[in-house]
Amino acid sequence: MAGGTWSTQNKVLPGVYIRFQSTSGANLTVGERGTVAICEPMSWGPVGQVMTVEAGADTTPYCGYDITNAKAMFLREIFKGTNVTGAPTKVLLYRPSADSSAQAKASITPLTVTAKYPGVRGNDISVSVTALTEPEDSFTVSTIVDGAVVDSQTAATVANLVENDWVTFSGTGALAANTGTALSGGLDGTVQAAAYSTFLTNIEPYQFDILIYDGTDSTVQTAYVSFIKRMCEENGKWCQLVASGLTNPDSNYVINVQNGVILDDGTTLTPAQVTWWLGGAEAGASYNESLTYANYPNAVDASPKLTNSQLIAGITAGNIVLAEEFGAVKVMQDINSLITYTPDKGEVFHKNRVMRLCNTIANDIYLQFSQNYIGRVNNNEDGRNQFKSAIVGYMLQLQGEQAIQNFEADDVEVLPGEDIDSIVVNVAIQVVDSVEKVYMTVTVS
Repeated sequence: MAGGTWSTQNKVLPGVYIRFQSTSGANLTVGERGTVAICEPMSWGPVGQVMTVEAGADTTPYCGYDITNAKAMFLREIFKGTNVTGAPTKVLLYRPSADSSAQAKASITPLTVTAKYPGVRGNDISVSVTALTEPEDSFTVSTIVDGAVVDSQTAATVANLVENDWVTFSGTGALAANTGTALSGGLDGTVQAAAYSTFLTNIEPYQFDILIYDGTDSTVQTAYVSFIKRMCEENGKWCQLVASGLTNPDSNYVINVQNGVILDDGTTLTPAQVTWWLGGAEAGASYNESLTYANYPNAVDASPKLTNSQLIAGITAGNIVLAEEFGAVKVMQDINSLITYTPDKGEVFHKNRVMRLCNTIANDIYLQFSQNYIGRVNNNEDGRNQFKSAIVGYMLQLQGEQAIQNFEADDVEVLPGEDIDSIVVNVAIQVVDSVEKVYMTVTVS
């Protein structure tokens, strides 16, 4: 199914082509937001595979650590949400390949135990082989992680053992008792820039709201910015990138974090690490919600603290800036990096609340029209009226949820296209933004 933007009616593939511009049979329903995608170097987990981590799930199978461990901090921050908006519903997690990575191993002759995945987490595994009186010549083989038994099997020979979530077994012959042997030699390795390009290829078929890049490599940053633009304008999958330290991205598809935070446990997070929380918060926020003045949970100060003039300069440059106020750290303004405006892309697209609304509309129409209308509805007046009725109903639903205002049915126009199998849909909407500036005059007599 093809999609993306259009300027002239010259598309070849059947599909839904949508453009937004600012002004000088089945009903459409509003879809859910809340999916984050991230490529994260880790010490455990399958390599080169997109994993779906649901909110509230045990993170151990995915990264090797529970949500309270520092090694799982990135997931903990992603799923925090804010004091005024929800958290994301799921994370599409990808572990990139790394040069010189290695799986931990141990030899308990004739048994060889190998960590299931490469990384230093494998060095926290040990295996014990305990002799049993019944059945005769049999043993209990226990896999132990951080002092806790995570798997236990009874076997007489190596061939009787089966792999578990942590280790695989190899060798031949009868088992021998052993009080416990730790695996060693596990290495994380070094992730090269090319591994991120592989990730972008693998994540492209998936639908997500926010893509996070938590690194500082300028080559990778450029690749991510180009990718997110292509996803929106050519693939018809509308989403945004959250990153930090970008050099003037100037795009409504890109959110650029300027400063970090200090958490209440004393941990200082860099701007690159703040992308975890902000990416999750942007994905979890609804199309009728803003993160302006939303609190960063458990944060007690910004790092570095910015002066008032620095905050203004950061916002003017199109950056997300964080500031402490009344004991809480807040997003000063929920904006993206777009700072150059045109007649077709005005200042309204600088606000992430507006972008969430536009992305929701585009993704809903793309999905539901492709499933229920493309190739099924006649391109005549009756068929075009079906398109119009669906869109009008959808927009009225958005208006009922205070995402748009002053909408009327006449704001939707469905016309024949230049080809016999095409139509042109014109929709005019007036978005609702959150109150961000209060100008008050107090007269005292």
